[in-house]
Amino acid sequence: MARFSGGWWGERLRRRSRVLGQMGRALRLFLPMTRDVLLRRYRPVPWGAFLWMLVALGYLISPLDLIPDVLLLLGLVDDVVIVGWLLTRVDRHLACYRAWREGAGKAPGEGRRDDERLP
Repeated sequence: MARFSGGWWGERLRRRSRVLGQMGRALRLFLPMTRDVLLRRYRPVPWGAFLWMLVALGYLISPLDLIPDVLLLLGLVDDVVIVGWLLTRVDRHLACYRAWREGAGKAPGEGRRDDERLP
């Protein structure tokens, strides 16, 4: 029996995994970025990220939908697709913050285990 290659569905899932990664990164970085902005550790303020996140949250809590939630499966799928697309936009605006956080922006000792901290 031939090995299952996934075909069309497998290719679509591989392409979508990049988008899912962007969504996850946006969610993981948004709150730390907000904290760093409020504590004035990170400048300039990524207003685009705040705007896109506000739109995503507004769409989730708004009673107005592209497809009403009463149509159970379709109503939920449209919410996931639209909010997912908005989160990829948030991730794009967090690229500079991500570089800052991975580079010189970290405080001395930040990101180390307790036994590795500097004296």
